[in-house]
Amino acid sequence: MKTGTLIYDKQQGRIDIRFGLTDYYGGLHCGETFDVLIDGEWILTRIEKANDWFLVGIKTKNLPGLPVRM
Repeated sequence: MKTGTLIYDKQQGRIDIRFGLTDYYGGLHCGETFDVLIDGEWILTRIEKANDWFLVGIKTKNLPGLPVRM
């Protein structure tokens, strides 16, 4: 399992995961699942898009910067 940070890729218009300085997932698509670290606990979620990107069951307005593992 790899741990990284959610980022927004303006070129792709997608949320991506940055694992290192030059190591990226390649852009997340609707329905993809991963764990996100919230208050010290890893929570399984999936990413979706309506008007904007969101994580199912996770209440946050700012996705970039959240720690994730996949």
